[in-house]
Amino acid sequence: MDHKALIASLSAEQRTALQEKSDLPGLFRLNVHWGLIVVIGWLIATGAPGWQALMVVQGILIIFCFTLLHETTHKTPFASLWLNETVMHICAFLVVLPPEWFRYFHFAHHRFTNDPERDPELGSEKPLTWAGYLWRVTGVPVWRIHFGQMIKNALGKADESFLPEGRMNRVRIEAQVFIAIYLVLAIVLIAGQSWLFWCWIAPAMLGQPFLRLYLLAEHGRCPPVANMLENTRTTFTNRLVRWVAWNMPYHAEHHAWPTVPFHKLPELHAITKPHLKKTSNGYVEFHKEYVGDMT
Repeated sequence: MDHKALIASLSAEQRTALQEKSDLPGLFRLNVHWGLIVVIGWLIATGAPGWQALMVVQGILIIFCFTLLHETTHKTPFASLWLNETVMHICAFLVVLPPEWFRYFHFAHHRFTNDPERDPELGSEKPLTWAGYLWRVTGVPVWRIHFGQMIKNALGKADESFLPEGRMNRVRIEAQVFIAIYLVLAIVLIAGQSWLFWCWIAPAMLGQPFLRLYLLAEHGRCPPVANMLENTRTTFTNRLVRWVAWNMPYHAEHHAWPTVPFHKLPELHAITKPHLKKTSNGYVEFHKEYVGDMT
């Protein structure tokens, strides 16, 4: 059974229940996630004992705002549209990724998942060698891509085929506003406010490798077929990882039915599990298999 047949097999009541949005689950998780960032940032800024180790935790919490950014492009974490849009822009700012541009990039990725010719996510090829793998995991390539795209958008040179003509101006203005704020913060940093570096910039750089390792599992070594239960991997992991990633380890389920909110994905997983074609028992197992035949 492919993803379309699976969804069609559900009753109208099941489909309605699984797609029901609510502000409360998202607000609760958001308050804990961002609250931890604020508290740990304060501990780092005040030089609390062990603050250096806390930078890694801070980095993971900051950089995994990407998974929330990803969800808000679908407008599913919250029932309120304004909440989805506000949170999307804050998360995008934290991880240096132009949000409106990313929304359409991501929609194209969903339409053409793992299609070598049309999936924009395959524009940066999955690593096939140890050198490529290690370079990808450092996070350096993705920072270059993000900053490059931000500048390209700000100059009005965004020309990707997945961008609607009517959104080009919004994409340009959004990038210009982001860059202007980054420049102001750079001046603040240079003026002596080093807490910006230690509480945000350095942790984000330390956290990026964890996100790269996580993201490789979503589609790495999955076949270029149309069935979302086969071209996307669900990774069985612990509650902590599922929490910080906003339940996105249930990734085949998300691709099979993107309008299901994050807090309903465990329910969808219970229905989908017998039909999943690509799974891994944790990220360690996935990466062992991924690098097994590398040169």
